[in-house]
Amino acid sequence: MNKESIYGLTFDQLTDWLMERGHKKSRAAIVWEWLYRKRATDFSEMTGVNPDCLSLLEEHFVMHTQTEHTKQESVDGTVKFLFRLKDGNLIETVLMRHKFGLSVCVTTQVGCNIGCSFCASGLLKKSRDLSSGEIVEQVMNVQHYLDKAGKGEAVSHLVVMGIGEPFDNYVNLVNFLHVIKDQKGLAIAGRRITVSTSGLADKIYEFTDDDLRVNLAISLHAPNDELRTRIMKINKAIPIAKLMKAIDYYLEKTKRRITLEYILLKDINDQREHALELAELIGDRRPLVNVNLIPYNPVDEHSQYQRTARTTVSEFYDTLKKQGVSCSVRLEHGTDIDAACGQLRSKQVKKEAVSS
Repeated sequence: MNKESIYGLTFDQLTDWLMERGHKKSRAAIVWEWLYRKRATDFSEMTGVNPDCLSLLEEHFVMHTQTEHTKQESVDGTVKFLFRLKDGNLIETVLMRHKFGLSVCVTTQVGCNIGCSFCASGLLKKSRDLSSGEIVEQVMNVQHYLDKAGKGEAVSHLVVMGIGEPFDNYVNLVNFLHVIKDQKGLAIAGRRITVSTSGLADKIYEFTDDDLRVNLAISLHAPNDELRTRIMKINKAIPIAKLMKAIDYYLEKTKRRITLEYILLKDINDQREHALELAELIGDRRPLVNVNLIPYNPVDEHSQYQRTARTTVSEFYDTLKKQGVSCSVRLEHGTDIDAACGQLRSKQVKKEAVSS
């Protein structure tokens, strides 16, 4: 039997599964507490659970579908994990330390088909989606790492910005969010969770209607179609006008702020005229939009792109602010390790390909 990850079940799904097999509803609550509050690492640790119930769970589910392959620790406290899945594939998960808490960046796919020309994640094409259990397990792996350190630290924030396009794995993404937010478990509040998309407009509508009450970020990276198509091939299928229409739907229905991510590429999209054009594109959406300016992490395979100078970043920021646009510059983490998303995985896959 190919056992699934127990982390893939929401509380309601676990409850229904057990009750369908003759067990009391209360047993699901006990198992859930062991998973997310007491954070058992093996079914055998779940003392107090009905033995028949425990045997049934062990027969059908596992708690570990990934093993730690590599761990890089930065001087700033950032930790990048490379996990190997049961099928041999590799994924990245990152722990970042902020003044406001501990944030984990999770991966949703093995590889990525969006193909942004500056991104290390897209160097290896998507081979499959991750299950909701595999996404949840990344968070639990990091939490178990923190537990072992014995400092009483807990994951407080989540960003779904790792390898892959989250909205291209929508069903598993939603299931993951329900598990993570559950008040009886990790209880990470929606306001502390951000999902990033390259701009799948149809899914933005669905995400809006599902009213998941988590933050949404859009990878924009250019203020016009010509430039965005040049660096993000998805813009051919979903041009900016179509994307902005979906964003308007989200803003109007949810009244929540949205983040536009803008990675700065030297002499490509970082000039004053680009900032002015971006401000014009945002227009009267200003009260509900924040632009997050992202310094570029160079990737060997994308040598056509270089990092924007700090003075240029400041000028771009100042131009937006003078136009009344709320903006920020992303604080960098792990600059002394493989900082670019997907970079560590890409290097390891290539290394294994050569050795084989």
